[in-house]
Amino acid sequence: MSDATAPWLIVGLGNPGPEYAANRHNVGFMVADLLAERIGGKFKRAQKAQAQVVEGRVGPPGPLSRRVVLVKPMSYMNLSGGPVTALRDFYKVPVDHVVAVHDELDIDYGTLRLKLGGGDNGHNGLKSITKSLGADYHRVRFGIGRPPGRMQVADFVLKDFSSTERKELAYLVDRSADAVECLLAEGLERAQSAYNS
Repeated sequence: MSDATAPWLIVGLGNPGPEYAANRHNVGFMVADLLAERIGGKFKRAQKAQAQVVEGRVGPPGPLSRRVVLVKPMSYMNLSGGPVTALRDFYKVPVDHVVAVHDELDIDYGTLRLKLGGGDNGHNGLKSITKSLGADYHRVRFGIGRPPGRMQVADFVLKDFSSTERKELAYLVDRSADAVECLLAEGLERAQSAYNS
């Protein structure tokens, strides 16, 4: 299968279960849910991996439309690499057609950054995927900022967004979904110039 016809694997990172649903660490799931809604799909349990998937197309009809598999790993964040690799193999997706959507501590809340490759910055989901796939996949990094005061990072990412943050959250999740669609349709440079803030 050539790169042009290969599907894209869009991986929203998060933890399964209602107690984690609104956590900062689950913003990847929020973006994946919105993309699924946009393509009219419902997440179903994957046959080949510990994950939920939706298959469909994103983008405008015609040559800019892209075949996608939206993925929410159900393995908990620090084991995300297993399900992602199983689905990458099953759908025969080149590594540069994998996009991880995740929370990012070193970027201010409300800021979005797209990139290809790079380190994991201590993010356990990325660490697990990189260990399985190598680092050459795309990332859509949703800034959540650093924890206040002496709060531990682990506690901060597993807390829900604050009431102030929630006022902008729907808009920011929507913008992140737009950025994913732009990345697929128009490439990384165009998406970076439109969405990196």
